[in-house]
Amino acid sequence: MSKEKRQRHYEKVENKVKELPWYVGEYIDKKRRKLSPASLLNYCHDYIIFIDWLLAEGFFSGKRTEIPLEILERLTVQQIEDFLSFLEFKKDNSELTINRKLSALKSLFNYLQNIAETPELEPYIRRNVMAKIEFNAVKEDQETLANRMEGKMLRGDEYEQFRQFIANDYGELNNDNKKLFNFHMKNRERDTAIVSLILGSGLRLSEVVGINADDIDWKKNTVRVVRKGNKEQYVYFSNQAMNDLQDYIKIRQERYNPSKDNNALFIASVMGPKGTTRRLSARSIEKIVEKYATAFGKPSLSVHKLRHSFATRYHLENNDVPKLRRQLGHSSIQTTMIYTHLTNDEMRSAVNKLSKKEN
Repeated sequence: MSKEKRQRHYEKVENKVKELPWYVGEYIDKKRRKLSPASLLNYCHDYIIFIDWLLAEGFFSGKRTEIPLEILERLTVQQIEDFLSFLEFKKDNSELTINRKLSALKSLFNYLQNIAETPELEPYIRRNVMAKIEFNAVKEDQETLANRMEGKMLRGDEYEQFRQFIANDYGELNNDNKKLFNFHMKNRERDTAIVSLILGSGLRLSEVVGINADDIDWKKNTVRVVRKGNKEQYVYFSNQAMNDLQDYIKIRQERYNPSKDNNALFIASVMGPKGTTRRLSARSIEKIVEKYATAFGKPSLSVHKLRHSFATRYHLENNDVPKLRRQLGHSSIQTTMIYTHLTNDEMRSAVNKLSKKEN
């Protein structure tokens, strides 16, 4: 995540903390060194949903910021189960999403009971109802998850077909719409470079957003990125990505006219009367991929699925999980192991042989 984006996230966190009780703000402040600003912001949203539910259910009649610790201390297991049912049936949250919100609440309540202390060295709350609540049992194992992902990725010839679609075919498809055609002609090198880089490296969306022009090592086919946990790493990318990046760099200055202090690699089209340029945001890149994916006939394809597509192809061609783990920036090798299921042709072949014997 770029320094500018981190700062914006922290500003959003500060604004959200002002809407929450003092003890929640204290907890968020304690977590700054351990959690990313994006995670802190998600925690704030989760706490607001929980406290608003408490207010709507009549547990407290004051403002959100005024809800006392005693209310949390007196909550029962059944009341928390009611809240989880609210998330499932009213908010339409999945089991995974409910688990994430429950994890945020468990962490907060643990802080209030076991870490925070009053001036008299007493815990903020003595009873922690969240310790009695179990997470949803998510039944998807890695193989099931892999099978669900498989149809939403690029496979085989689709890698080059999608790249060519962005570089050329999308414009031809819309040549009768002057506005769309001209916009595509202006941005096709940039858009092709973005997708080609992700397909040729497996970078995360936040990592792509944060790349500066001088982060590219044009001789070594590497790019400097800041990974999760603020770890700096030089990541390799493919020769095709290099070619597409070079095509983009050739037109970047003249076509986008970035200001001297704008060192972002990927730049948004000039907008507004002042014609100022800015770094492409994460949402802008998501929308770019969504636009091309829908026109290409794979609307479920997303930036994250492009990353999965790279990983699947890498494992299929190299079968080296430790190297793939480093390339993707995974902290746990178990996360990387999902791609062994996505490319398990041996199992598929064995099942097919059984079918032939049965016939």
